[in-house]
Amino acid sequence: MSLIAKIDPVEFAQDLIRCPSITPADAGALGVLEAHLTRLGFDCRRYPFGEGADRVDNLYARFGDQAPNFCFAGHTDVVPVGDQAKWDNAPFEAQIKDGQLWGRGAADMKGAIAAFIGALTNLMAEGWTPGGSVSFLITGDEEGPAVNGTDKLLQAIAEDGEEITHCLVGEPTNPDALGDMIKNGRRGSLNAKITVQGHQGHVAYPHRAQNPVPPLLDLLSRLRARHLDDGNEFFQPSNLEITSVDVGNPAHNVIPETAKAQFNIRFNTEHRGQALKDWINREVAEVQKGFDGKIQADLRVTGEAFLTTPCAFVGLVQDAIETVTGRRPELSTSGGTSDARYITHYAPVIEFGLVGATIHQVNERVDVADIVTLTDIYTDMLKRYFS
Repeated sequence: MSLIAKIDPVEFAQDLIRCPSITPADAGALGVLEAHLTRLGFDCRRYPFGEGADRVDNLYARFGDQAPNFCFAGHTDVVPVGDQAKWDNAPFEAQIKDGQLWGRGAADMKGAIAAFIGALTNLMAEGWTPGGSVSFLITGDEEGPAVNGTDKLLQAIAEDGEEITHCLVGEPTNPDALGDMIKNGRRGSLNAKITVQGHQGHVAYPHRAQNPVPPLLDLLSRLRARHLDDGNEFFQPSNLEITSVDVGNPAHNVIPETAKAQFNIRFNTEHRGQALKDWINREVAEVQKGFDGKIQADLRVTGEAFLTTPCAFVGLVQDAIETVTGRRPELSTSGGTSDARYITHYAPVIEFGLVGATIHQVNERVDVADIVTLTDIYTDMLKRYFS
């Protein structure tokens, strides 16, 4: 008879939500997870990275030492609550009202972590053991800079000899209803800050000044004039979006000294980050030719586009979702970035979790029934994977 007792995944989600783990604070969330996994017989290892206020704790836990190694990846950190007075129910009390679990992180993504814990625990309580290994890769730095989180954690466990066979990330991928969508890829992201340094002067004597505004506008026009691509079978077209143009000059009769802009490019697999950076730098050089001031471009690729092509693993997850919900999920690469952009370099990775309609908003919440259903989906998934 198993010594493991079944658990209620909703109650486990409440325990996690009650830890106010706003990035980079852990506030005990990883401890809740580690204590439970230890009771299940997992080998748990903490991996702290960073110093002082930037220090982030991470957790890798594994049950079994044989392949295949099915890994569940996620994060226990959450975004700030915003104006707490606007919450109908306190963000860290994890209240259940009208069939919904309220709290910061309920959807993104403590509810999904609890569902996977519930699926695994309740299977093991019935005497089930995986025909291989199950692991957890949990960071406290997904919602923040993502410098001391999953990327470093993956490097560290690889150095320790760990190999992941397949990975599921519990991000809230469903737009409207549980079972709508699996993310099997993500677009890449490039952040750009452009600073044009000129020479301040009187507008009546432009020959004595160097106006930084026209070259900045010329550069932005050149960049926006390029048609990046038409998308492809799995991705929507890439897009460049200007998010700020800032001169900070309240005077009508003064040519400013500095003009700045920033933009983001969300790009698909038709591009690589370095190639886009090279293109931007070439355009900067062209505009620089007719300008005696200085143009600087700070370009940072925060993630490359990636795709997990449809395969047996993807089909297995689709089958599990369809069996439980009755709907076959769409494969999608839409939306922002996630830590799957790091995991893809180590193993095939897809994302599936709860409904994301309220993530990062005041009054974040999920249907209690969805946590139970997601637990059933993860249960079916584990059985299929190790059958």
